Amino acid sequence: MLYFFLSNRSFMWTLFLINVVGTIYGYIWYMPQLKQTPAIFLPFVPDSPTASLFFTIALFGLLIGRRWSLVQALAVMTLFKYGIWAVVMNLLTLIVTGHLSWLGWMLVASHLGMAIQGLLYAPFFKVKVIHLVIASVWTLHNEMIDYVYMQYPVYSQLHLYIHEIGYFTFWLSVVSIFVTWYVCVRSSRTIW
Repeated sequence: MLYFFLSNRSFMWTLFLINVVGTIYGYIWYMPQLKQTPAIFLPFVPDSPTASLFFTIALFGLLIGRRWSLVQALAVMTLFKYGIWAVVMNLLTLIVTGHLSWLGWMLVASHLGMAIQGLLYAPFFKVKVIHLVIASVWTLHNEMIDYVYMQYPVYSQLHLYIHEIGYFTFWLSVVSIFVTWYVCVRSSRTIW
């Protein structure tokens, strides 16, 4: 039943368009930070919209009958990681400040949706170990950019907890790599 719903071309095109709009909005949301970011770090700063971009490309590939396995691996891994990360950071903002704006709640819902859609479409993807390794290097390298070169996404007063957030994010990356292996690479995974 789920397969027929997710593989419905009208639904896939709708999801594709939603992700295009969400990706554009995400890059706009990052624009103030990107204006202050050294050019060498630009590909690594807008985490969530880049994850959404990977998924948009992977979904487009499915729609036209192409399987871009590296993009699929990057999509699942980064959607899960940054989807969960943004949910946790927004809830942490609520705990620290005692308030979360409607925009914060919208980010919680949309990022949770990002994590879920990556997992739901993983059975459609064909990812090999080499793609998993390359996506893992990208993801862990992004940690270095964020927490060694301090190019992490800016969230209200959360900079006060940057060491703890960096530690959490590293382990979230490790979990994301494992999740991607589990849903995309292991031999007994679900395949559609």
